[in-house]
Amino acid sequence: MIRRTALRTLTTVAVTAALALPLVQGAQAATPATTAPATAAAPGTPGARATINAHDDNPFRWMELDSLRADFQFMYPAGHRVGFWSLVLTDEVAQQKFEGGKFFVYAPATGEFSFFLDTDIAVRTVDHPSQVRLVDTEFMRSHPRVEVRYGDPDHPGRARVVASATTLM
Repeated sequence: MIRRTALRTLTTVAVTAALALPLVQGAQAATPATTAPATAAAPGTPGARATINAHDDNPFRWMELDSLRADFQFMYPAGHRVGFWSLVLTDEVAQQKFEGGKFFVYAPATGEFSFFLDTDIAVRTVDHPSQVRLVDTEFMRSHPRVEVRYGDPDHPGRARVVASATTLM
């Protein structure tokens, strides 16, 4: 119980720091009404690749995305409005049926895991495609390829690669 509480507190602090970093560095996004997708996959092409427009403050703009798109949203921690960028599954992938596993973020080169942001809590796995929301930009910058996989996180090699983000050099 104490271990779970400590882990949840540490995770919350890490997510808050990750979300606040772009704001501290002066990355203030244009204020869309609620959500403004930065890119979209080409219509009718599941797994389409898209590179994000470099003319905005999107921290994912230097990444090649496969079945992912950048998304700008707001959250209200402690009643304060905070805008943040994240990566979410494209509509084509999110509408597919997934059964018998969990979504997780994995760096195949190192075997390390990252987390998703579920509302305002960092979680290692999620059950539904609509819950896939990557915000850990430090993890993504420190790994050349990050994958969203579906299956058993205890056996990542057997899990299905659903989407990926590759850092462009």
